[in-house]
Amino acid sequence: MKVVLLAGGYGTRISEESQFKPKPMVELGGMPILWHIMKEYSHYGFNDFIICAGYKQEVIKKWFADYYIYRSDITFDFTKANRMQVHNEHAEPWRVTVVDTGLNTLTGGRIKRIKDFVGNEPFFMTYGDGVSDVNICELLEAHRRFGKLATLTAVKPEGRFGMMDMTGERVDAFREKSQTDLGYINGGYMVLEPGVFDYIDGDFVMFEREPMEALAADGQLMAFKHDGFWQCMDTMRDKECLEKLWASGQAPWKVWD
Repeated sequence: MKVVLLAGGYGTRISEESQFKPKPMVELGGMPILWHIMKEYSHYGFNDFIICAGYKQEVIKKWFADYYIYRSDITFDFTKANRMQVHNEHAEPWRVTVVDTGLNTLTGGRIKRIKDFVGNEPFFMTYGDGVSDVNICELLEAHRRFGKLATLTAVKPEGRFGMMDMTGERVDAFREKSQTDLGYINGGYMVLEPGVFDYIDGDFVMFEREPMEALAADGQLMAFKHDGFWQCMDTMRDKECLEKLWASGQAPWKVWD
């Protein structure tokens, strides 16, 4: 199965870095968050990726073009006709297709544009700015069991603000927000059947709006509940939190060896 990654947005809420690169190329531990997501899928045996690029798409293409060099030790011998010798090769078992899906195309339009690359078969799809420890194989098994067109991973995000316990207008206590205070949200990590393309009209359609609402109304959208780790990287604060987890050696999304 192919893995479709949405990586074409502007990332305006993390503009400190996204002014120079697409948000999925913002680094955690020296590697783009896009790489972290791909390593998750690869751990479960899914290595065929389609990247829906747009804003600064040339940055993504160049990074993958040079990936083999970045990850290997190399001797540049200028005394012998500029020969390059590669040592200790570090390559991934990946097939990566980077598609320019347009600068201002919305999420639904980006998915529609890679229809010919996917073909008439189910595929994974997720956002290029969020990591999780969701079990991809269990997600796929659930999707097959549901027998519907689309399955998303439902997550409960960490609360950003503390809660107040109140009686009427009286404040009784302050406490941290718990997961029980929050409902599930769309965490990405989807499995989609090719039939979802029929729900997307064109470039300027947000997949999370009309298509998903129509899928839900038709009884074709299911949720795989995941109560483990999930975190998107919307802001610099999010990035710093993820960086700390990675630096501590306790990053929950690092399921690979």
